[in-house]
Amino acid sequence: MSTGVKEKTKKAFDKLKEMGKVSNIMEAPKLQKVVVSVGAGRSKDDKRKMSVIEDRLAKITGQKAAPAPAKKSIASFKVRAGETIGYRVTLRGDRMYDFIDKLIDIAIPRTKDFRGIKPSAVDQMGNLTLGIKEHIIFPETGDEELNDIFGLSVTLTTSAKNRDDAKVFFEEIGIPFKKENK
Repeated sequence: MSTGVKEKTKKAFDKLKEMGKVSNIMEAPKLQKVVVSVGAGRSKDDKRKMSVIEDRLAKITGQKAAPAPAKKSIASFKVRAGETIGYRVTLRGDRMYDFIDKLIDIAIPRTKDFRGIKPSAVDQMGNLTLGIKEHIIFPETGDEELNDIFGLSVTLTTSAKNRDDAKVFFEEIGIPFKKENK
């Protein structure tokens, strides 16, 4: 069981309380879920690449990936409704905290030319969405698997009421934001 992010969420409550934004621990923002998704793109017709994406996503998250079907047909993209166009995993509980610890402590520092996450990545609802260009920053992907590199999207969903509370919460749990020039 992970204690890194769990302990930091308690410290985030203390910080928000001293700022006067919350008075009760039940008001404090909490992580609700993490959604990791991969779009297959042009390789949606290649069964081997689709199975590689599914397998590696399962290795990275520790949970089996669910296929993401197309919502409607688009002729110019040669996509039919119901056709699998990617995979997604929804993490909750201890797996979620373990994944976030791995993301903050191991994966993000391994990113090439990383200078911080833009504060604008936090939306008005208090959720943070990250785009990761190469899945190989995660330690579960071995060096022999470098021929099929894909990107993925990670969304951290919180119970924050607004963007400012969410930014303070994410800073306290260790998300490395870009320093704003003043």
